[in-house]
Amino acid sequence: MHQLLCYTISYMETTRQEKIARLLQKELGELFLLYARQLQGVLITVTEVRVTTDLSLGRVFLSVFPTNKSAEVMPQVQADTKSIRFELGKRVRHQLRIVPELSFYLDESMEKLEHIDQLLKNTASE
Repeated sequence: MHQLLCYTISYMETTRQEKIARLLQKELGELFLLYARQLQGVLITVTEVRVTTDLSLGRVFLSVFPTNKSAEVMPQVQADTKSIRFELGKRVRHQLRIVPELSFYLDESMEKLEHIDQLLKNTASE
């Protein structure tokens, strides 16, 4: 039991990583509200940010609504990564010395939840 506990603790994020991830998530969320206005009819939500232990890389998970627009939104976001990082840097310049390199991923958890919900409705009606 003790080995298992030590094993799980070693992979947990540090408090600093969590704080920086929350800061980045908040600021990126506000940036994507402005960014989505350019892409009229699309809502982009930052669902999670994971930061590496050396704080050099940030994995940003995005949820796009409506989901059918995600195929055209994600390549656009990835093409604009440098400008998004620059804008983020201007917002967090007093809190962070170095802004992590960003990589964006599509968070498909909402689609999976909808699919499970639909399956449950279908089995309930049968």
